[in-house]
Amino acid sequence: MITSLHIKNIGIIDEININLNEGFNVLTGETGAGKTLIIDSLQIIAGGRFSKEMIRRGKNQSYVEMSLYLPNKGFEEDTVIVSREMNIKGKNLCKINGRLVTVSELKEFMKDIIDIHGQNDNQSILDNSTHISLIDGFADFEISNVKNEYTELYKEYQLTKKALNDNYGDDREKQRKLDLLKYEVEEIENANLKIGEEEEIEEKRKIISSSEKIVNNLQEAEMQISENVIENLNIAIRSMEKIETYKEEYATLVGELKNAYYELQEAARDISSNREDIYFDEEEQKEIEERWDLIHSLKRKYGNTIEEILKYKEEKSEEINQIENLDEYILSLKKQKQKLEKQMLELANKMHLIREKYGEKLSAEINSELQDLEMKNAKFSVHFENNEETDFNKDGLDKIEFMIQTNVGEEAKPLTKIASGGEMSRIMLAIKNVLADVDKILVLIFDEIDTGISGIAANSTGEKMKSISKNHQVICVTHQASIAAKGDYNYYISKQVINEKTSTKIKLLSENEVINEIARISSGSISEASINHAKELRNRKLKLVI
Repeated sequence: MITSLHIKNIGIIDEININLNEGFNVLTGETGAGKTLIIDSLQIIAGGRFSKEMIRRGKNQSYVEMSLYLPNKGFEEDTVIVSREMNIKGKNLCKINGRLVTVSELKEFMKDIIDIHGQNDNQSILDNSTHISLIDGFADFEISNVKNEYTELYKEYQLTKKALNDNYGDDREKQRKLDLLKYEVEEIENANLKIGEEEEIEEKRKIISSSEKIVNNLQEAEMQISENVIENLNIAIRSMEKIETYKEEYATLVGELKNAYYELQEAARDISSNREDIYFDEEEQKEIEERWDLIHSLKRKYGNTIEEILKYKEEKSEEINQIENLDEYILSLKKQKQKLEKQMLELANKMHLIREKYGEKLSAEINSELQDLEMKNAKFSVHFENNEETDFNKDGLDKIEFMIQTNVGEEAKPLTKIASGGEMSRIMLAIKNVLADVDKILVLIFDEIDTGISGIAANSTGEKMKSISKNHQVICVTHQASIAAKGDYNYYISKQVINEKTSTKIKLLSENEVINEIARISSGSISEASINHAKELRNRKLKLVI
């Protein structure tokens, strides 16, 4: 839902902040105070059109920011901030949680959040591609199992079709593909790759590249031990041997020195052996580097590791086998496709019958709603167009579109063909009320939906919006007292003149202020009679809540 709306420099709006709430939010106020500008601002933040003429006179840019509460929507935080800045040159700066997005990306993000009724923009239900999912949602459990089964078959069907389409074309194309695959497999086979050899070669490369350094240091170590340490140790032993008979401890020291002497000799021999094992062989280095280059060349073509390269070879070998036995392979695919089509057709027909049943039920309920909304001649219907038997899509074979006949004797037309904004709003309200549990749109905005309707119809309109607000956040601009009386939160829009400039103000009304505003709307003035009437209307709202 929308938790707050910040608007700056749009029309006569200088700067306002609106804190909105769950349930039914009602906006009323003076004519020309800026109610329409608030709806325009909501259109703008939903990715709608913006004209630079909307920028407040004397300002260079406009700004709209919306705070949304969107739990369980994949964001790190439940609160999401959406903003859009527009300047006098027509440039836009759109952000979602501080991340720059395009206007189209903003519109795509907001399409499942906000529906604005009163103008034809941003009404998701006008998109006939959504109608089939709404019918399926309305049918609920009766169709869900069938559709889930169909969906799994459809996924398999798509893969089978793709495999058939990739049948390598004519003989020339088939041979070209075969030659390429055989070349790739042969190249990998000729390399005779072994798992783990890359690591071994890397170790050898390090040794060879550092062979001179290793030999020099081994040689230096050997020389220091042989020429200095061992010789000096030998002198020390001879010196101690001359006195070892004088004291037992001297004899022990001689033994220790001799042990050290022998160990150092052994170490010197080991160093010498390691030095002799290391040699620089240009031919060997060349072979190692060539092997290294070959492995990395294959990695660039076929995989990031030797394991992946060998797996690629296996896959392409299987593909070669398929091509060489293509006729048999295609035949098996065709049989599989026919089998799937038969199964899908059966399920698609089942879904069609269920949809027809619930299409009639939906039409009846919506037409009942239209009667309450003073559209007694209107008739809603669900139009079905069945595709060709094999023209399957993710929903089966049905193409569904919502139709409306607004006057007796006229033909039913798609919803998009309705010219009257007032009629469209009431039709949308009727549809939304019936589909309240199915429709996933979070926020419904109705702009002067009450235009041209009687008091009885207005009361019914308010009741229906109140009902919808149990499942959605509803924001409504109205001039009807019976609708305003049903608001959970009532906001008063006014204008003031400061320094010869007109600015819009908005205020959340207290209960007494709501009563006064209802009285003003109903009679044009506040009197004892209008106050009593307002209280009566307000009491009806409380009964609806109970």
